[in-house]
Amino acid sequence: MATSIPTPAPTSLIGARLDRIPFCRFHYRMLFLIASGLFIDSFATMVMPGVLAALVHMGISNLSMNAHYVSVTFAGLTVGALLAGLMGDRFGRKSAYQFNLLLFGVFSLLSAFMPNMWSLIFVRFFMAIGLGAEFAVGYGFITEFVPPLVRGRCVAVVYTISSAGALASALATIIVIPALGWRWMFVISAIMALAVWMLRKNMPDSPRWLESVGRLDEADALVRRIAKEAGIAEAEVPTPARTEKIARPADAGLMELFRSRLVGRTVLAIVISMIVMAGIYSFISWTPTFLIKQGYSIASSLWFSTLMITSSVAGPALAIWVSDTLGRKSSVTIAAVLAAVAAVIYPHLTSIWTITVCGFLLETALYLLLAFAVGIYVPELFPTQYRLRGSGIAQSAGRFAVMLSPYLVVLLFGRFGVSGVVYFIAGLCVFLCIIILTFGLETTRRSLEEIAS
Repeated sequence: MATSIPTPAPTSLIGARLDRIPFCRFHYRMLFLIASGLFIDSFATMVMPGVLAALVHMGISNLSMNAHYVSVTFAGLTVGALLAGLMGDRFGRKSAYQFNLLLFGVFSLLSAFMPNMWSLIFVRFFMAIGLGAEFAVGYGFITEFVPPLVRGRCVAVVYTISSAGALASALATIIVIPALGWRWMFVISAIMALAVWMLRKNMPDSPRWLESVGRLDEADALVRRIAKEAGIAEAEVPTPARTEKIARPADAGLMELFRSRLVGRTVLAIVISMIVMAGIYSFISWTPTFLIKQGYSIASSLWFSTLMITSSVAGPALAIWVSDTLGRKSSVTIAAVLAAVAAVIYPHLTSIWTITVCGFLLETALYLLLAFAVGIYVPELFPTQYRLRGSGIAQSAGRFAVMLSPYLVVLLFGRFGVSGVVYFIAGLCVFLCIIILTFGLETTRRSLEEIAS
């Protein structure tokens, strides 16, 4: 019987051959197809605030029902990330990707026809499962295709396009809901999802995954096809020797992640995801409330909060330029330090413009941290046959932390005001620095096989 994690360095020729292929049209297509799905993921997630406000205004829902809707959303995102990891490692990246995008598209369309709030909540759970899968699969998928010298930059590009989906959703909500009604937001999301699903029907699976499950001939043929498109001579991508028979590893499910070889990386990925995701949602979800409590009007708080949220694109865009220049550990540490400094300064400001600028810088640093740590770094930590499971369980833990964070925010805000919340975020960032510098593994410009071994 094959061991659960074969030694990757001498046998994994597919990864070495992929890494020698220069960036070409094939990589651009993969970036587009994966980024499109993640754009829709962000778009559909950010549909929620506008739709819920419209439902309350129309008397279809109330604050209590909205809270159930939000809770069910994050529960579905948590389940989706975990299931996507299991499916992606067992049946392939493409299969998991397509199934979950179709799941989201179908249930998004169904949402447009739901007659009441309880049915919307029920459908939202299944829609959120599909949404949760995109994030877990997408970044791990693109990681396995691109050369190590530009891996961080490529993931950052995908992350930036994904983040633009949130801004597009906010703008669409302002235009569509008053003109056509809230149901059309779900129709638009479904149409985009099904369109991308059709575009991705011929998308190839990961050659690294094909090799890891023993489908070496398919992996070899795919690498040759990519090399041909890049204009690489066939002699530069030699066929693996037939003596290097790679057996399908025994599937140990999630438990392999918590055994001696991987447990350290798994715990590191979980801690990173929980800290970063809890930190960022503890601020961005509460910014309008903080401003209102500081004495500003609802209109002013929403306007200035919208200006701050443009950081969701600015942060990942900044990561494009520095992700492959600095080491991963340095990148995560610097972003965390910047976020901590901005968080400490924020509660001491009194002018709305200085608050907005500092809030923008804080959110930019947090989104930069999210791109570096969760989007780029976490998928790199795991071997190919466990990459999506590792990313999925880290994502699930992060979503669970987001579900719990509002209760802590309310407690801190009630006792210490805005200062208590942002100091808590600063403390999380400092703790993350300590964790990364002490236990982090440097992955920049290293092949995935080298990192795995």
